[in-house]
Amino acid sequence: MSDLITALAPYYEILIVLVVVIVVVRLVFPTALKRKPRASYPYQQQKTLFTPAERSFLGVLEQAIGNQYTIFGKVRLADVISVERGLSQSARQSAFNKIRSKHLDYVICDPNDLSIQFAIELDDKSHSRPRTMERDEFVDQALRAAEVPLLRFPAKQSYSVQEVRERVENRAATGFSALT
Repeated sequence: MSDLITALAPYYEILIVLVVVIVVVRLVFPTALKRKPRASYPYQQQKTLFTPAERSFLGVLEQAIGNQYTIFGKVRLADVISVERGLSQSARQSAFNKIRSKHLDYVICDPNDLSIQFAIELDDKSHSRPRTMERDEFVDQALRAAEVPLLRFPAKQSYSVQEVRERVENRAATGFSALT
Protein backbone atom coordinates (compact mmCIF):
# COMPACT_ATOMS: atom_id res chain seq x y z
CA MET A 1 0.00 0.00 0.00
CA SER A 2 2.82 2.39 0.84
CA ASP A 3 4.39 1.56 -2.53
CA LEU A 4 1.13 2.64 -4.21
CA ILE A 5 1.03 5.92 -2.27
CA THR A 6 4.68 6.54 -3.11
CA ALA A 7 4.03 5.78 -6.79
CA LEU A 8 1.03 8.19 -6.90
CA ALA A 9 2.75 11.02 -4.98
CA PRO A 10 3.67 13.06 -8.11
CA TYR A 11 0.05 12.87 -9.23
CA TYR A 12 -1.14 14.23 -5.89
CA GLU A 13 0.93 17.33 -6.47
CA ILE A 14 -0.61 17.76 -9.92
CA LEU A 15 -4.09 17.20 -8.46
CA ILE A 16 -3.49 19.78 -5.73
CA VAL A 17 -2.23 22.32 -8.31
CA LEU A 18 -5.33 21.71 -10.48
CA VAL A 19 -7.68 22.18 -7.52
CA VAL A 20 -5.89 25.43 -6.57
CA VAL A 21 -6.11 26.71 -10.17
CA ILE A 22 -9.83 25.90 -10.37
CA VAL A 23 -10.52 27.63 -7.04
CA VAL A 24 -8.55 30.73 -8.09
CA VAL A 25 -10.29 30.89 -11.49
CA ARG A 26 -13.70 30.55 -9.80
CA LEU A 27 -12.86 33.35 -7.35
CA VAL A 28 -11.36 35.73 -9.90
CA PHE A 29 -13.80 34.96 -12.75
CA PRO A 30 -17.00 33.72 -11.06
CA THR A 31 -18.92 33.41 -14.34
CA ALA A 32 -16.07 32.01 -16.45
CA LEU A 33 -17.17 28.42 -16.17
CA LYS A 34 -20.91 29.03 -16.29
CA ARG A 35 -22.92 28.77 -19.49
CA LYS A 36 -25.23 31.57 -20.52
CA PRO A 37 -28.85 30.45 -20.87
CA ARG A 38 -29.27 31.64 -24.51
CA ALA A 39 -32.44 29.71 -25.19
CA SER A 40 -34.36 31.57 -22.47
CA TYR A 41 -33.43 35.05 -23.70
CA PRO A 42 -32.14 34.90 -27.28
CA TYR A 43 -31.84 38.67 -27.74
CA GLN A 44 -29.20 41.20 -28.61
CA GLN A 45 -29.15 44.99 -28.60
CA GLN A 46 -29.98 46.86 -31.78
CA LYS A 47 -27.15 49.23 -32.69
CA THR A 48 -29.46 52.18 -33.46
CA LEU A 49 -33.14 52.97 -33.10
CA PHE A 50 -33.47 54.53 -36.55
CA THR A 51 -32.17 53.62 -39.98
CA PRO A 52 -29.81 56.23 -41.45
CA ALA A 53 -32.67 57.58 -43.61
CA GLU A 54 -35.03 57.82 -40.62
CA ARG A 55 -32.35 59.54 -38.52
CA SER A 56 -31.64 62.02 -41.31
CA PHE A 57 -35.32 62.85 -41.69
CA LEU A 58 -35.72 63.18 -37.90
CA GLY A 59 -33.04 65.88 -37.82
CA VAL A 60 -34.83 67.86 -40.53
CA LEU A 61 -38.21 67.28 -38.88
CA GLU A 62 -36.89 68.58 -35.56
CA GLN A 63 -35.66 71.74 -37.27
CA ALA A 64 -38.89 72.16 -39.23
CA ILE A 65 -41.28 72.00 -36.29
CA GLY A 66 -39.08 73.44 -33.53
CA ASN A 67 -40.84 73.56 -30.17
CA GLN A 68 -44.30 73.54 -31.72
CA TYR A 69 -44.57 69.75 -31.30
CA THR A 70 -42.89 66.84 -29.53
CA ILE A 71 -41.70 64.00 -31.75
CA PHE A 72 -41.78 60.33 -30.80
CA GLY A 73 -40.22 57.70 -33.04
CA LYS A 74 -41.00 54.06 -33.74
CA VAL A 75 -44.35 54.15 -31.97
CA ARG A 76 -46.52 51.06 -32.02
CA LEU A 77 -49.74 51.59 -33.98
CA ALA A 78 -51.67 50.03 -31.10
CA ASP A 79 -50.39 52.85 -28.86
CA VAL A 80 -51.87 55.45 -31.22
CA ILE A 81 -55.22 53.85 -32.07
CA SER A 82 -57.38 51.31 -30.28
CA VAL A 83 -60.17 48.94 -31.18
CA GLU A 84 -63.67 50.36 -30.78
CA ARG A 85 -65.92 49.01 -28.06
CA GLY A 86 -69.01 47.01 -28.88
CA LEU A 87 -67.35 44.25 -30.87
CA SER A 88 -67.38 40.60 -29.88
CA GLN A 89 -64.28 39.39 -28.06
CA SER A 90 -63.23 37.49 -31.16
CA ALA A 91 -63.67 40.52 -33.43
CA ARG A 92 -61.84 42.78 -30.95
CA GLN A 93 -58.91 40.36 -30.76
CA SER A 94 -58.76 40.02 -34.53
CA ALA A 95 -58.77 43.80 -34.99
CA PHE A 96 -56.13 44.26 -32.29
CA ASN A 97 -53.90 41.60 -33.84
CA LYS A 98 -53.83 43.65 -37.06
CA ILE A 99 -52.36 46.70 -35.28
CA ARG A 100 -50.29 45.29 -32.44
CA SER A 101 -47.07 44.59 -34.32
CA LYS A 102 -47.08 47.53 -36.72
CA HIS A 103 -45.35 50.79 -35.91
CA LEU A 104 -45.34 54.34 -37.18
CA ASP A 105 -42.06 56.07 -37.98
CA TYR A 106 -42.95 59.26 -36.07
CA VAL A 107 -45.86 60.40 -33.94
CA ILE A 108 -46.16 64.14 -33.45
CA CYS A 109 -47.74 65.33 -30.20
CA ASP A 110 -48.72 68.59 -28.53
CA PRO A 111 -45.83 69.39 -26.17
CA ASN A 112 -48.20 70.49 -23.38
CA ASP A 113 -50.37 67.41 -22.97
CA LEU A 114 -48.75 64.96 -25.43
CA SER A 115 -52.03 64.55 -27.29
CA ILE A 116 -51.50 62.99 -30.69
CA GLN A 117 -51.61 65.58 -33.45
CA PHE A 118 -50.55 63.51 -36.47
CA ALA A 119 -48.28 60.71 -37.63
CA ILE A 120 -45.54 60.64 -40.24
CA GLU A 121 -44.38 57.73 -42.35
CA LEU A 122 -41.14 57.83 -44.28
CA ASP A 123 -41.54 55.74 -47.43
CA ASP A 124 -38.38 54.19 -48.85
CA LYS A 125 -38.17 51.95 -51.93
CA SER A 126 -39.53 48.98 -49.95
CA HIS A 127 -42.91 50.73 -49.99
CA SER A 128 -43.30 49.82 -53.67
CA ARG A 129 -43.45 46.09 -52.82
CA PRO A 130 -46.97 44.60 -52.94
CA ARG A 131 -46.88 43.37 -49.34
CA THR A 132 -45.66 46.75 -48.04
CA MET A 133 -48.22 48.58 -50.17
CA GLU A 134 -50.93 46.41 -48.61
CA ARG A 135 -49.60 47.24 -45.14
CA ASP A 136 -49.49 50.95 -46.00
CA GLU A 137 -53.09 50.89 -47.24
CA PHE A 138 -54.20 49.20 -44.02
CA VAL A 139 -52.36 51.75 -41.87
CA ASP A 140 -53.79 54.64 -43.94
CA GLN A 141 -57.35 53.35 -43.56
CA ALA A 142 -56.99 52.49 -39.86
CA LEU A 143 -55.61 55.97 -39.06
CA ARG A 144 -58.29 57.62 -41.20
CA ALA A 145 -61.01 55.65 -39.34
CA ALA A 146 -59.51 56.71 -36.01
CA GLU A 147 -59.21 60.31 -37.27
CA VAL A 148 -55.44 60.43 -36.84
CA PRO A 149 -53.90 62.52 -39.62
CA LEU A 150 -50.99 60.97 -41.50
CA LEU A 151 -48.31 62.58 -43.61
CA ARG A 152 -46.17 60.46 -45.90
CA PHE A 153 -42.75 61.63 -47.05
CA PRO A 154 -40.67 59.83 -49.67
CA ALA A 155 -37.23 58.80 -48.43
CA LYS A 156 -34.57 60.93 -50.13
CA GLN A 157 -30.85 61.64 -49.87
CA SER A 158 -31.60 65.01 -48.30
CA TYR A 159 -34.58 67.04 -47.19
CA SER A 160 -35.44 70.70 -47.18
CA VAL A 161 -36.36 71.98 -43.73
CA GLN A 162 -38.60 74.57 -45.41
CA GLU A 163 -40.39 71.93 -47.52
CA VAL A 164 -41.08 69.74 -44.46
CA ARG A 165 -42.24 72.79 -42.47
CA GLU A 166 -44.61 73.86 -45.27
CA ARG A 167 -46.15 70.39 -45.59
CA VAL A 168 -46.74 70.21 -41.84
CA GLU A 169 -48.18 73.74 -41.74
CA ASN A 170 -50.38 73.16 -44.82
CA ARG A 171 -51.82 69.97 -43.40
CA ALA A 172 -52.44 71.65 -40.05
CA ALA A 173 -54.23 74.53 -41.80
CA THR A 174 -56.43 72.18 -43.87
CA GLY A 175 -57.21 69.83 -41.02
CA PHE A 176 -55.19 67.05 -42.60
CA SER A 177 -58.03 66.10 -44.92
CA ALA A 178 -55.68 64.27 -47.28
CA LEU A 179 -53.09 61.69 -46.33
CA THR A 180 -50.28 62.40 -48.77
